[in-house]
Order: sequence, then structure tokens, then C-alpha cells
Amino acid sequence: MKNIITNAIENKRLLEFTYKGHLRIVEPHTFGVFSNGNEILVSYQVDGTSDSGGVPDWRPFTFSKIQKLKMLNENFSGTRSGYKKGDNRFQIIYKDL
Repeated sequence: MKNIITNAIENKRLLEFTYKGHLRIVEPHTFGVFSNGNEILVSYQVDGTSDSGGVPDWRPFTFSKIQKLKMLNENFSGTRSGYKKGDNRFQIIYKDL
């Protein structure tokens, strides 16, 4: 599954997955090990639902809680406002835009 995420970031492809019972469609921006030690995917959620607020918006997703992950055929244009390349909250960055 990790290679799906890194491939999607590299090729600017949308991801679809289930997270906490909600279908999410996201533009993946950064994937790596966060300061708390968890593997995190920081993405801009463009469709689907969430308990924590409206869509679209920035969201961190704990990798171990992502289910039914697939890369979609649809591309996104690039970074969104608020994106932090080399985000210093990460201990290790596997891939970022």
C-alpha cells in the first residue's frame, strides 16, 4: 500500500480510500513518519465525507487506519495553498510534492 501512495504523489494522482468509516478522495501531498512516530499521509481532501469538518480541506491520515486504498486515473494539478514542502513536523519524509 505504501507504494501506491508514493506513486500517487509522484504522478499527482488522486487517491480513494475509507478512513474512520468515511469514503475519502484526496490529493496526496506528503507521506512519511510524523513527529509522534506514526506514518502519516497529509492530503487535501476534495470529495467524500468526514466527521471533523467540511470538504474540501487539509487532513492528516494515519496510514494504519487507511482501508480499501486505490489510486484513481484522475490527476490533480499540483500543490494547494497551505502546503508545506519539507514539513518539519515529519521525522522522515518518504515522498512529498
